[in-house]
Amino acid sequence: MPARGPYRKTAAKREEILRAALDVVDKNGFSGATVKELAEAVDMSQNGMLYYFGSKDALFLEILRWHDADTAAMIDPEHTDFSIGFANRILDALSYSVAVNGISQLLLSLLIAAGDPEHPAHTYFRERYESFVLYAHQGLSGAQARGEFPADGDPEAAAVILASSFDGLQLMWMYDPSIDVRARMAQLLSSLGVSDAASTETSSAPTGPEAAPIR
Repeated sequence: MPARGPYRKTAAKREEILRAALDVVDKNGFSGATVKELAEAVDMSQNGMLYYFGSKDALFLEILRWHDADTAAMIDPEHTDFSIGFANRILDALSYSVAVNGISQLLLSLLIAAGDPEHPAHTYFRERYESFVLYAHQGLSGAQARGEFPADGDPEAAAVILASSFDGLQLMWMYDPSIDVRARMAQLLSSLGVSDAASTETSSAPTGPEAAPIR
């Protein structure tokens, strides 16, 4: 049942804040996306804006969650034929992720802080990696059944490597933007034996928030 009354208004306001916040992070980078900047973007006081999230850390986590949801929409892990074109799905998602300026900085900041089990993002990151590994495992298993991943390959081990590399390449790119993260990921996929990886290295990919559906 759709939300009604104050619940619907609260959800709509949260969405408005997150849309504006992601735009500020994109334009100013994470270091320039202060709570003051974010509040001004939606014409609210800082306390008024944080009311909808509970804390600054929770707000920044929701910005990352929002971005990750759009990235996941590109991979489309629930698709019946998810394993078909698996390499291209991973590469397009990575290209999109680094296209939003400031997200890699936000990712690094939260990753470090979320090592503390009490941090609001701790559970999210654990579940995020578990989901990535699960879907990558499924995709690679499907590819293996079609002969597009080595018969003696280990889909679960390869999925863990891909999950760590997906974020790791973004973090390296943050320090050295000359790194072609798409090409490096394509090389990794190829070295793991994913047969369609080589042809996807230079494929075009969406490069902005318009590339993925807005929920």
